[in-house]
Amino acid sequence: MNKKTIGYILIILSAVIFSTVELSLKAVSGIFLPMQITTIRFLGGGLFLIPFAAHALKKNGRRLKGNDLAFFLLVGLLFAVLGMFIHQLALQRAPASAVAVLFSCNALFATLLAGLLLKEPLGPNHFIALFFEIAAVVVIIRPWEQHLDPVGVLLALLSAFFYGLYVVVGKKRSAEMGGIVITCGGLLAGSLELAALILLGNIPAVSAFFRKAGLTPLADVPLIPQLTWAVVPALLAICVIVTGAGNVFHMIAVELTSAREAAVVFFLKPMLAPVFALVFLHEEIGLNMAIGIVLFLIGSAMALWGGGLFKKKAAA
Repeated sequence: MNKKTIGYILIILSAVIFSTVELSLKAVSGIFLPMQITTIRFLGGGLFLIPFAAHALKKNGRRLKGNDLAFFLLVGLLFAVLGMFIHQLALQRAPASAVAVLFSCNALFATLLAGLLLKEPLGPNHFIALFFEIAAVVVIIRPWEQHLDPVGVLLALLSAFFYGLYVVVGKKRSAEMGGIVITCGGLLAGSLELAALILLGNIPAVSAFFRKAGLTPLADVPLIPQLTWAVVPALLAICVIVTGAGNVFHMIAVELTSAREAAVVFFLKPMLAPVFALVFLHEEIGLNMAIGIVLFLIGSAMALWGGGLFKKKAAA
């Protein structure tokens, strides 16, 4: 089996795992507070990735420096504190299927941000993709009917934006450090930042400030949640499989294929996640959701492969 074939298998595995993120987190949302589950899964995922990151560093003859730690704190802030914590808040206010589809906008956000921040070329296909994905969001949320909680929708899109920004910032150092090292460092740094926020939110004056500012999920959160043996299997699955293995498979897929091919993960997720939510959470796939998914897939396909169409036309 050649490297490309292994890479394609890992892309499919990553898509399946990432499609269960919202399902898994929704299942424990009534057991853990958003800050708690986000901190636990990032710490668990980061610890799981340490051997892989150490191997990558050794293979490249690289040692971590002081500025690397500062970089990890930055990507941890974008990934954990601003990205996944907001994502968990979105799951408390919107169906898992809707959050999964809206979060998949992160691939397009990353493309647009890379054009702005990294000066990567943007083609007509990217702007056409943006049109289709905006149309998909409008169809899914149906603002004229108030079908979904608008705050939940906004939170899902914000989490997608910050995740896209994390991808772009991480990309600047990925050639130097490797994707697995950046992911591991970001997960561990993010878990420490979230833990620091939890401790800060338990100070009476800070807690009162958070509540007045409308940041109640940050106030008076116990650092150590009450665990029972019944939730341990789900917790291990979230930490090791969903957060750890999912990111490992995705990063290895990028190395064995290409970043563009590995982005197919977020093309497959909008199709798979609603099906999983239907089967396991009994969330219905309404007509608007189905139409929105189709529009989203057209937009994703245009962003991933549409550039070739315009090149052929230009050549002709």
